[in-house]
Amino acid sequence: MILEEAISFLQKNPPYQFLDGPVLKEIAHSLSMEFYPKDTVILKQDGPPSDAVRIIKKGSVKILVRAEGGMDSVMDFRGEGDSFGFVSMVAKDRQKTTVVAADDTICYILERDKILKLIETAPVIAEYFMSHLTRYVDRTFEEMKGRSLAYSGTDRLLFTTPSGDIAKEVITVPEETTLQEAAKVMAGHRISSLIVVNRNHVPAGIITDRDLRRVVANARNVADPVKDIMSISLIRVDASDSCFEAVLKMIKYNIHHMIVIKEGELKGIITNHDLMLLQGTSPLSFVNDIEKQQTIEDLVPVTSKMNTIIGLLLQESTKAGSITGIITEINDRLLKKVIEIAERKFGPPPVPYCFIVYGSEGRREQTFRTDQDNAIIYADTSAEGEEEAEKYFSVLSAFIKNSLVQIGFSSCKADYMASNPKWRKALKQWKDYFDNWITQPTPEAVLKSLIFFDMRPVHGKFSLCEELRSFYTPLIVKNKIFLANMASIIVKNTPPIGFLKSFVVEKSGEHKNEFDLKLKGIMPLNDIIRLFALENGMRLTSTLDRIGALKTGQSAVREYHNEIVHVFEFIMMLRMHYQFEQIKEGHSPDNFINPDKLSNLEKKTLREAFHLISRLQGIVVEMYKPLIV
Repeated sequence: MILEEAISFLQKNPPYQFLDGPVLKEIAHSLSMEFYPKDTVILKQDGPPSDAVRIIKKGSVKILVRAEGGMDSVMDFRGEGDSFGFVSMVAKDRQKTTVVAADDTICYILERDKILKLIETAPVIAEYFMSHLTRYVDRTFEEMKGRSLAYSGTDRLLFTTPSGDIAKEVITVPEETTLQEAAKVMAGHRISSLIVVNRNHVPAGIITDRDLRRVVANARNVADPVKDIMSISLIRVDASDSCFEAVLKMIKYNIHHMIVIKEGELKGIITNHDLMLLQGTSPLSFVNDIEKQQTIEDLVPVTSKMNTIIGLLLQESTKAGSITGIITEINDRLLKKVIEIAERKFGPPPVPYCFIVYGSEGRREQTFRTDQDNAIIYADTSAEGEEEAEKYFSVLSAFIKNSLVQIGFSSCKADYMASNPKWRKALKQWKDYFDNWITQPTPEAVLKSLIFFDMRPVHGKFSLCEELRSFYTPLIVKNKIFLANMASIIVKNTPPIGFLKSFVVEKSGEHKNEFDLKLKGIMPLNDIIRLFALENGMRLTSTLDRIGALKTGQSAVREYHNEIVHVFEFIMMLRMHYQFEQIKEGHSPDNFINPDKLSNLEKKTLREAFHLISRLQGIVVEMYKPLIV
């Protein structure tokens, strides 16, 4: 092991980067290094405690927890710079989780006596490893999981079956194979796809029965080679990955076939049909149901399945970011289907346009059914074209709004929807909006603009949205007064925690003795991370993506990165579990929680989460104090 390399690595990763040079050098001297091939079990649940802290130099690990019935659920992934093994090592207790190398992984090993000495002599190390938040969150997840809806054993298959177990033998053909020959091969083997390989027998593309139907419909020459029509983008999944991971990719990329790789080589192929046979009530079958529908009325019964899917994901301890991601993918598909039906009803648009979403939709953080937050950006046009566009998009957006209400998405109470003439404008008018908000940052203007900085294109000409983002991003970076006004507004929405660590709740009314977990927990954190992202010129909209990108460039996020991620995941999971319980009891889900109904562990973890958000708000105040009015 090269000493300089170890020192350089530690200098880049918390908490070691905060150590003085001599201490850092001494630690680097004491490190050893171990290599773990992919799928190696490094630490085993209920096994002996860890003998050291392992710091990931290269690769990644999965943190697994065995639930009732002997099933392992993925609780976390850790990558380069992350550590594991501390809790069981210090407690000298049995290992609470199983840690498996997700890739070929190299770890620095910091022995127990060295880390204990560091904790005694370096407060920053003690604070990092002894963080209350980190210790409580995993246990709280397990407690919430135990209260989730039970379901049959067959439902578990999607999460526990490796993709390689259901992969079918793959049939390949060379790139020069004719379309006619390919059709004969598919018919002979009774399969719906072929993998096309190049001269080195490396997968180069895929053709499906749908591609061949288009060949016939377009009267193409059947003597043409398959390489002329194959899809070049090959989405793949590892044989050891769960079928659920395959489902996520199929939904995300809107595909029906996926190749399976094992140890770097082509093992087989799985189809949406294979996955639906494995698990009928799956997100994939839900998406396929959406695609089949041709009317709004037909979509209504389809959406009723959503709650079952979310309940299944909650039961499997799927991370909040993954659950909200798949909900958003499904909701996007519903929205696009509604727009497709609308365009078929009213005809093609007179000018190119982009249908955008923002708020939780834009951040890909939707939970159970949420309200509508959307707008339309259309291409600049002449005065006559403007009049025609307004007439068309007025009718189109009203239909979309009413259709979404019909299938379960309520209207936005603040009317931030494309059906409002304010929020369906030509690109130049949208630029004027942002220019005024940013260069003339009155409190009212800044408050109105906040939601739009999470915008995300869903349908139409995406470049219109990107051109608007390219316009306002540099404008924000150089307008510190706007950022200061934003900071001034967001720090006023404080978490509901009192001086004596008691929760601040509503004193009267419908929600007496409750507080709004979204308004007082999720929103303050989202606002802080959005502010940091905007001041750094970032275009990302997802809170978790923003946190990840800010880890190296924003001091507060760098210092509290792991805790911020834990806070976000915990509050989102608590919110979803609470809403699911409401649905099971026949109530409409909301965001109000009575802290007296939480367990002691949940209350303790929530207090820690709120205190972290308060600390971050304090940092924001210090950063912008000279500019905040």
